[in-house]
Amino acid sequence: MTNQLKYKKEDELDPQVNEGQFHRSPDVVMKLGRIGSFHQSRLSFMRQLLRRVFAEKWNFNYGNWCLDNRGVGHIIYSVNTGTRVYSLVIFTHDLPPEERSDRVIATAWDLTFTLFKGVPDSEDIKRLGKHVPLQEAGRVSENELVLGRANRSVRLWDLVVEKLSKGIQPTHAELVNVGYLMRTTAVYGSGKFGLADRVTIENYDEFKAPFQAELLAVYMLRNVVFDLVAWFAKSKGGSGASELEDQLKRKLGVGNSTGLGMAPFLVYHPDLLNKWISARERAFTDVLSLESVSESEFNLFKELLSKSLNNALEWASISKDQIKRIEQLKEDLRNLLMVASNFDYTRKTYPWLNLYQWVEENTSMETQELVVSLLLEPYAELVDHLGPNMSLFGEKEFIRLQNTTCNDVLALIEGNFKWALGVDYTNQSHSARFWYYSQAKLEPRLGERYEESGSDLEEPLAIGRDVSLLNCQLLKEEGTRLISEFLSDQPELRHIVMRILSCRTMPYGEIRDNLISKEMRPLDLLRCKLSFFGATNFDPRSDRWVRICMYKNAPLAGSLSSAYDEFWPY
Repeated sequence: MTNQLKYKKEDELDPQVNEGQFHRSPDVVMKLGRIGSFHQSRLSFMRQLLRRVFAEKWNFNYGNWCLDNRGVGHIIYSVNTGTRVYSLVIFTHDLPPEERSDRVIATAWDLTFTLFKGVPDSEDIKRLGKHVPLQEAGRVSENELVLGRANRSVRLWDLVVEKLSKGIQPTHAELVNVGYLMRTTAVYGSGKFGLADRVTIENYDEFKAPFQAELLAVYMLRNVVFDLVAWFAKSKGGSGASELEDQLKRKLGVGNSTGLGMAPFLVYHPDLLNKWISARERAFTDVLSLESVSESEFNLFKELLSKSLNNALEWASISKDQIKRIEQLKEDLRNLLMVASNFDYTRKTYPWLNLYQWVEENTSMETQELVVSLLLEPYAELVDHLGPNMSLFGEKEFIRLQNTTCNDVLALIEGNFKWALGVDYTNQSHSARFWYYSQAKLEPRLGERYEESGSDLEEPLAIGRDVSLLNCQLLKEEGTRLISEFLSDQPELRHIVMRILSCRTMPYGEIRDNLISKEMRPLDLLRCKLSFFGATNFDPRSDRWVRICMYKNAPLAGSLSSAYDEFWPY
């Protein structure tokens, strides 16, 4: 399974990309298959959030718990960060089984919620109670940061309620097979449906890293779900009922069902994608560049490698492809454990580089990218400071066309978009799909170009095809002609010229694959983004949607900060 990843010496690098001695080329990293094999790491946004939560000793408490005998009502769960207070306002519903669905077209859920700035008063709760349960059909205000909904994992929920009602704890095996009691089907932020815009919170220290408000809401929801299942158990079993033990709670996260709506995000935001990947690759490069490794660092790597094998043994999926990948991962990790046990890191220069070169020559891509994450774990001082810089904070790259010629653009295409020029887009299999925006649900969707109508509404996501078209057009032009003059005649190509020019400062901003191919898997786009969130237990339900778990093994909100385990995902 040799991949022959290429490394560059320091003097070959753009200083904005990396300062380390070894560096993976964007041509290697930015392929769909590779970004679709990413795993959570120290830089994942959940881990950035929890490091802050426990370092700063955020205080969590209930402000209100108002449910009727059916479990319908509202719950307020607040957190004081030391500088601000946020409240998770949850509305619980009596959902008939026939209406329970994870699909985006659903109109009713077991639970709906919003993250509110401050503590809501009775008028706020009345207003939110009218709109939050409607989700997309309702409207919230700039006092709310996040809007979401969740459904029970019915089989596990019913099992846990039944056992707890009798004072019996469920077994570890019963819990980990599913991994969560509830799963979110949407968590919205950044101005959608009237929510506070990103610009209103980007100066809050607690939200410096990406998606911190959304992930805080999910983390708080996890604790409420544990108390909610205990409430139902007590309602059924009375005084003989018990609560889940803390050690079992920690084994459970919050599930999530994610589909096509999230997939194009990385393409729409190349500047953000570049920040995420650059931070990860910079950290990886700095680790590979270490000339020596201490005993404690190497032992931690081996310990987490062993735990990763245990996690792989518990990783369940219904996807035949993912099952094969998991089986290969388990075999690879067993082999790597044997290699690591005999690896003399004290007698090698660049020991991590030596070890990783064995990994890339002998293991699958799934394993390679897990090992990238593992190699970052012993090095908080090299890695963690990169996290806050993974947001844009209102930054916008200003691209100048002044004095740029057609030849200049052709040179950039040759240097950064060769992958796009080697594809015959007149072949129907290479242009089989088109991305469009659903008016019904205000989310991206994927159409079949030669089987469905609507390609005239195509979104500008066929980057490779458009680069190839531009390249053909520019070859017909006088090389010294200004690109601004060319675009005056062909303004429909402006979007792709701007992307090409932006690659000079965003080397990891472009996915270097055909996004309209018949063989393209939107799942790879989903997996990449979700890995940066910190998701685990990827379980594809098709090539277009996936179930995951968030905060599995994480410490509970309100736990003692002294007991915080940095390596909880393992």
